[in-house]
Amino acid sequence: MPKIVDPQARRQDVVDAVWRIIASDGLERASLREVADEAGLAVGSVRHYFAGSEELHRYAFAAVVDRVLQRLAAAESVVLAQQPGSAAHLEAVLTLLGEFLPLDEDRAMDACVWMAFKNAARIKPFLAGEADRSHRAVAAIVGQVISGLLPGAGLGDRLVIEAEHLLAVLDGLCMHALLQPEWMSAAMCHDVLQAHLAGMQARSSS
Repeated sequence: MPKIVDPQARRQDVVDAVWRIIASDGLERASLREVADEAGLAVGSVRHYFAGSEELHRYAFAAVVDRVLQRLAAAESVVLAQQPGSAAHLEAVLTLLGEFLPLDEDRAMDACVWMAFKNAARIKPFLAGEADRSHRAVAAIVGQVISGLLPGAGLGDRLVIEAEHLLAVLDGLCMHALLQPEWMSAAMCHDVLQAHLAGMQARSSS
């Protein structure tokens, strides 16, 4: 009796192969043939699920965005359950922000793939939609975090500036942690974020 193939599981196998290639050798190597080889499939089998490299890359980008946003949503629910201003609230915020960073193997893979696709979206219009979706979703979460930390900030320029500042810190930490993991450890990332949030709150009260 022929083995029944789960299409969704097979697509995920292909996407996993794309992610591994990007993490080890970069996005440009993630051709259909290379992905098929990495996944242990024939090129025709990959084409059964994805018409070409553009469709595959767009799907793989969307998949990593969904995976990160699911983790962020779970962490955000914990933040919202805490009393703003409490130690538990601050620690929940730090945990949430840590989901942006490559603090373990899974998050390092996601960060590497996310950044590769975001960078490629500058010159590959077919990736622009997912790049915009990911940016808007992340900006909304960061804005929510800052609103909880600075309840008097409102929705004006102050909130936008602090959100962009925090996003820049997260981007920088992510890059440093990917390139210098021995130095930029999880503990160092935690301390940097904690110092940044303390400074943000101090500026707000001055």
